[in-house]
Amino acid sequence: MQKIELWIITISSDQSITDIAARLKAEGLTIRDLLEDIGCITGAADNATAERLKHIEGVVDIAPDMQIEIGQPGSNETW
Repeated sequence: MQKIELWIITISSDQSITDIAARLKAEGLTIRDLLEDIGCITGAADNATAERLKHIEGVVDIAPDMQIEIGQPGSNETW
């Protein structure tokens, strides 16, 4: 069983974000957020599914969604 990971999918601006999201969901992505203003969709899927999603019309890029800690205010440590 493959591990489920979080992904950020950048989409082209020439198609509806809801149409692309429907295609991604049909291929196995669990949609988390539609970020229409920045042309991104976030969701969860295993690596094999993420590879398939790269070939869907309207998908420009897929990247792992990594959590980043910026530290406490005034801290010298940011990562």
